[in-house]
Amino acid sequence: EVQLVESGGGLVQAGGSLRLSCATSGFSLDDYDIGWFRQAPGKEREGVSCISISAGTTYYVDAVKGRFTISSDNVKNTVYLQMNNLKPEDTAVYYCARAPYFVTRPQDMAILVDYWGKGTLVTVSS
Repeated sequence: EVQLVESGGGLVQAGGSLRLSCATSGFSLDDYDIGWFRQAPGKEREGVSCISISAGTTYYVDAVKGRFTISSDNVKNTVYLQMNNLKPEDTAVYYCARAPYFVTRPQDMAILVDYWGKGTLVTVSS
């Protein structure tokens, strides 16, 4: 059974850091790419970042470039999102998702997603 389980969310002050984890099971990270998405209250879900372990590539949307870092631990089958210099506008529920590959355009990142996690809430206070 394919599963993606996010953890690591919480409340942090602006300028602070959090590390999100996406624990995966039921498939190999060599065969599928993993992406992070977020949905702020009253807004549509948007892509944040993705990683292709097989290709050795990463992608970030402009809003998080230079502040967020995506990485993976193939032994633990886990993908991480290190978030630094957090801003109140980063407040959202963060989801990880699986796709055979991700289209690296923010508006199209979710097109090929076949499994989603349930999300973890990140709240950044000003």
